[in-house]
Amino acid sequence: MRRLLYCLCFLLPPALHGAETPTPPAVTLANIWHGDSDPTGYWLSEKLDGVRGYWDGKQLLTRGGTVINAPAWFTAGWPDQPLDGELWAGRGRFAEAVSTVRSQVPDDTAWKRMHYMLFDLPGHPGPFTERVPALKAVVARIGQPWVQMIPQIPATTAADVKRRLRLVVKGGGEGLVLHKGDAPYRPGRSDDLLKVKPYLDAEAKVLAHVPGQGKYSGLLGALQVESEDGRRFKLGTGFSDADRRNPPPVGAWVTYRYRDLTSSGLPRFASYLRVRADREEVQGR
Repeated sequence: MRRLLYCLCFLLPPALHGAETPTPPAVTLANIWHGDSDPTGYWLSEKLDGVRGYWDGKQLLTRGGTVINAPAWFTAGWPDQPLDGELWAGRGRFAEAVSTVRSQVPDDTAWKRMHYMLFDLPGHPGPFTERVPALKAVVARIGQPWVQMIPQIPATTAADVKRRLRLVVKGGGEGLVLHKGDAPYRPGRSDDLLKVKPYLDAEAKVLAHVPGQGKYSGLLGALQVESEDGRRFKLGTGFSDADRRNPPPVGAWVTYRYRDLTSSGLPRFASYLRVRADREEVQGR
């Protein structure tokens, strides 16, 4: 009976609370740089391990469109133009950033440890090469120490990108990002934006929970997920005991690591990494 109830509750969709479905902002999304293409013409920056934050000119939104309840002082004096960036608590403090951003009642103490690290100007009509100095000017006008611009440098060679990646990862960073210099701010996923990591990762939507067996009896065994291109597969590794006791809900988006793709396009050796906290159930740089 316990197992039956467990299976049934996992198959039910998340409870509806009567709230309107958020409208996701039209953000640019990254493809993966595989290390074999010439990065000349791109700008290089660190990929911060935080929560995507989109300022629409009036309020902060997650990538999924949910309003972020930041303290009034945090966004005071921000411009009425859109800003795109990362709400970041520092290297290795992703969980803290997620907890702070998702809190319905803002905690001033927690928010004082947060930074809004900007990397783009969605409303600017020019290419990224022109948006870089424009973004610097915006940050200077805001004049708040918690609002900063992620440093951008012109990329040179593939070898240099890989060298910088090793240094960032060694220092506890997540990876790098390449912005195409002559590209406008273009919503959707494209090679205008490329993420550079020591492993491949992607996102998938949770469709169902598969009950565990043996030592995982009564716990999560695996997640049945669907990738952005509609391919379905299971994630059965990478979970902590806490994850198996309280798995990501059906409808949530999760990030997973993998080595490469099979001939049928499925991820090989896919392993759960974490919930994609800024995407929610309604839908990453």
